[in-house]
Order: sequence, then structure tokens, then C-alpha cells
Amino acid sequence: MNENFSILNQYDQFVEPEEIPAFYRDLNLVQIMDRVSVKWGRNVRKFYRCLSISSEEECYRREIYRDIKKKSVYDALIKFTENIATAHNLREEKEKATYPEQKSVWHIREVVSYCEAYEQLEKDLSGETLQSSGMSELLGIVREVLDSEYRKLHLEASALFKEIREVRFILTYDKDRISITLGTLPGEGAYEEMMKEKSGREIRHFHNPFIGEARLTELEYQCVEMIEKKNPQLFARIRALSAASASYEKKVLVRFEEEVTFYLSYCSLQREMEEQGYKFTTPERCDDGVMSAEGLYDLALAIVNLNTDKEIIPNDFHYDKGERFYVLTGPNQGGKTTFARSLGQLVYLTKMGLDVPAAFAKVPYFPDIQTHFSVEESVETGFGKLKEELTRLSPMMYENKRGTFVVINELFTTAASYDALIMGKRVLKHFVELGCMGIYVTHLKELADEQEGVVSLRAMLDENRVQTFEIRRGKAEDTPCAENLVNKHLLTYAQLKERL
Repeated sequence: MNENFSILNQYDQFVEPEEIPAFYRDLNLVQIMDRVSVKWGRNVRKFYRCLSISSEEECYRREIYRDIKKKSVYDALIKFTENIATAHNLREEKEKATYPEQKSVWHIREVVSYCEAYEQLEKDLSGETLQSSGMSELLGIVREVLDSEYRKLHLEASALFKEIREVRFILTYDKDRISITLGTLPGEGAYEEMMKEKSGREIRHFHNPFIGEARLTELEYQCVEMIEKKNPQLFARIRALSAASASYEKKVLVRFEEEVTFYLSYCSLQREMEEQGYKFTTPERCDDGVMSAEGLYDLALAIVNLNTDKEIIPNDFHYDKGERFYVLTGPNQGGKTTFARSLGQLVYLTKMGLDVPAAFAKVPYFPDIQTHFSVEESVETGFGKLKEELTRLSPMMYENKRGTFVVINELFTTAASYDALIMGKRVLKHFVELGCMGIYVTHLKELADEQEGVVSLRAMLDENRVQTFEIRRGKAEDTPCAENLVNKHLLTYAQLKERL
């Protein structure tokens, strides 16, 4: 059995990065993680920071996700996580118990629930045709653990727990005297009636203090002590099995229980959005440097607008062979930044081995993602906006990361146009020479002038020069912001004159 098996990392175990990369903020990936955290807890967020380290690992995850998103497999894994959650809840209750023997009983309950969860998972997955090597290996590991340990442990724990559940006693009380009788002998003063009267509160399970609540009342505690004196053999077996199974969990399975929530959380989100009409697709792998997509949209923006009437405009794009960078120009609020983010999200989700928000996508392997979005002046550092941008840009360029995907949004906006153009061209040339691909959003139309490996895109306007939020190939043109806003809000001289 491979003790280091992971359904997330093909070779190495996951190590959470010390710092969250800048592109998580720039691409609004935090909004995606916030959405899945609502249902799956904040612990799942760390797995969204675990990028694949190779094209092979990317494909490894993609194949696993293809298996998991099948309805029958997804339903089986959801059931499994619910069953495991029950076992974990019993563990939490166990920690509340103050009576040692009672803690042992709750541990046995936990073991029974845990083993049942894996036996049910093995049964459900055995009926599936698993095509990924990861899920097939997982099923083999589960079977090996079950056959070597868990089935026997489950039988022993279940049989003992059945005996515990069958413990019955009758309390007879008369004034200050209480007597206890094991079995189901008739008598005056049933336990539940006496407990209601003495405790002054409702207790659901009266016949067996081990089963109802982890915390015992003082009276229940005394009752358990009396039961133990009358049946010492049972309590000796309880203690023995509890001690023998103290470390019953396998690290390889604990890792699986955590990592599977990554796939399930995204699949759950995808299903929710598909019900609202949003499209997702498995990206095709390509090694020729050609990258394209149809119907691509900003997933984070779609999540924000989910269950609203706001329309999300999808776009198509393609990088032909030899094309490395888009330079995107156009009017303010024309969808430029949103399109740039959607490209970055496409690459990110592909690297994570997940489906992407598009009708079709073909994406090559990128070893990393780098982003640089326009920032405001920092009050903390006292730096101006230009210095803040250069401070963040400097390590991106000096690291010389080859073949990465780069998203740059509105650099050098506070510099003089001539200086911004010179610096912008140097930045573009640097990343193109490193074999990177990406997009550069800018207000400088001259930056989109013809140069090797660079393609001009522009945000489109309709016949009334109002934003359509569509992005198309085309030569950059002057689109004054003021003119665009005036036309958008019907405030031209002629329109105002007509109304007045």
C-alpha cells in the first residue's frame, strides 16, 4: 500500500504556501473560495492554493475530477463525507465525556461509524467504472485496509456496542434509598420518570446513559458505577477494545478525507451554476502553444451575480501559433479587466485539474501564473502609485520565470504617456522573450501597434458607442472616456437639447 498516496498531488505531499500568491487577489479567486467555504468550511481553501507542479499532475487531477463529477460517484462521495462527519461528531462528543468507561464507549461508537463509512464507500465505488488511475488506486487502498483491519474491527466493535445498547436496568427509589436491578424486571419507579423528577430537565435517552449524552449528571454517574460493579466483564472488554483501537485511523485515508472535499466543493459549485444556465467544460490539453476558448466568462463575477437578473457576457478568443500576448484597449468600464481576469481564471482552473467556465477550451500547460493589477497609493508605505507598481513588478521580471501566463492590468497610469509607452513596451518584450503568454490591459493604444508575438484586442461599442462588453480582435482606436460615458447615459448635446 502506498502510504503517500494522494488524489491531489501525484508525487509530493501538499505543502500549503506560506504566502498567498498575488494572483489570488488580482483574479478574484478569493470570491470563489468564499463561496465553497460556506458549505465546506474554511479548511477547504488551502487546497485551492495547491497548483499542480507538472503537466502530468494536471492531467492526473483532471482524470480524477472526471470520475468524481459523474452523478453516481459524486453521490457516493457525498454520502461518504456525511458518514465520516458522523464519526467525527462522535469523536467530539467522546472528548466531552468525563467518565473513563463512558469515553471508551463513545470511542467504540466512533469506530463503528468510521468503519461503516468506508465499507459503504467500497461497496458504492465497486459498482462504478473508474477511469482515472487515482480513483482506481484509492479503491484498492480502501479494500486493502478493510480486508486487513477494518472489517474485523467493525465486527468486534459492532458486537460489543450491541451488548452495550442492550444494557437495561430499573431504578427503584423510596425516599432517600435507590436500588438498581439489571435486566427488564418489573418494578416501581422507572428510570426515566425518576430522572425527569430529579434532574428537572428533559433527557431523550433514559434507559442507557452511555447512548444519550456525553456529559452525565451526578445521578447518572452513580448509576453507571453501580452497573459496572454488577457487570465487570463487559466493562473490561470495553476498555480492552478501546485501547486496542486507539490509533485505528490510517494517515493515507485521513489525507483522502481532507483532499476529496476540494473536488466535491468545486463540483457542488459547478452543479449549482449549471442549474442556472452557466456552462462548464473540461479543457483540452494542447502542446503546440495554441490556446483558445469559446463562451469564456469570469467565474467570480458570475458567482457574485448568481440568482440575479444581471447578464454575464461570454467571449471567444484564440492565440494562433506564434502569438504570445494580447494588448487590450478600449473604453473604461467596457469589460477589459473582466476579460483579463477570465483568462487568468481559465489558466488557474486548468492547472487545478478542474472544469473551466466556458463552452469549449484548449489550454497548454503553464508552470505558473503571474499577475500585476493597478494599485492605489499606499498610506502605509507612503509610496506613490507608480512606485508601488514598480516595486511589485520588479521581482516578476527579475525572477525570469519562463513559460508562465501573465496578466497585466493598467500599468503606469500615473506616468506621462511617453514614459508609460516606453516602459510598457519593455515589459511586453521581456515576457515575450521568456516564452510567456498573457494579456496586457492598457489605455495606451500605441502599445497595441504591430510587434512580433503581440495581438491587438479591443472592447467593443455598439452603433450608439455604448459598451457591449464584447472583446474582439481589432486595431486600437481612440475612445475617449468622457465621450463614451456621455453616449452611454444619453447625455449628448442633441439629446439634452431635445429633453430640455
